[in-house]
Amino acid sequence: MPEHISAQLDFSGRVALVTGGASGIGRAVATQLAGLGARLVIADRNTKGAEAVARKFGAEQAVALTVDVADPDSVTAMTDAVMDKFGRLDILVHCAGVGIERGFLETTPEEWQRLIDIDLSGTFYCAQAAARQMVQQGYGRIVTLSSTAGLRGGTGRAAYGAAKAGVVGLTKVMAVELAPYGITANALAPGAIETELVARMHSDETRRVYRAGIPMDRYGTPDETAFTAVFLASEQAGYVTGHVLGVDGGFLAAGVMHRQQNQ
Repeated sequence: MPEHISAQLDFSGRVALVTGGASGIGRAVATQLAGLGARLVIADRNTKGAEAVARKFGAEQAVALTVDVADPDSVTAMTDAVMDKFGRLDILVHCAGVGIERGFLETTPEEWQRLIDIDLSGTFYCAQAAARQMVQQGYGRIVTLSSTAGLRGGTGRAAYGAAKAGVVGLTKVMAVELAPYGITANALAPGAIETELVARMHSDETRRVYRAGIPMDRYGTPDETAFTAVFLASEQAGYVTGHVLGVDGGFLAAGVMHRQQNQ
């Protein structure tokens, strides 16, 4: 993160919960927040991965927890553990999720339900549990992860796109209902980002088609996505709520594009 920007952001005294923090965007968010002074809870179903990230910052600053975001009891246990460890919860950046590339006609009920349970219901469970703590404090920042797939239609995105569209609607409702308590709620809509999940989901053909629709003609990085989450989690973003921020290299803005050929 550029020094002239990071100097303006100070998370000292703040406690942040990052779900899906063992890898990808979640790991990048945790790393940036830690560098800006936040105390961290890194929650993931990948226990070893979460512990490896937490060890980088030391036991006084970070702790790892195992969580199944699709299980309300597991989520409650997670937030209880945060309060037991740090006594407060200021920030939730909810990055935990799964993906699938499957055509609408081929998507099975089991695949559909799994995406809804983890990506949409998991967001609801984690955000609700965190918000209940934040309401008591009169302060909070909630950042959810939607996707450009939740804002634009695309082949192979029936279950994933529906779940991520639901995250957008949920986040807007949270923004409205939680505003009186000093809590903001915003969603990121990443496009094609070079994460472990995307590496599994995107075939060579998918990559070719995606890049053809991205004005910047490249995939983004977890760090680029994480910085936007960190801004929304900051005190400086206190008047930004109910927003869906695309992190997509211009994908959502693009229509017909004529590529300039190098001379």
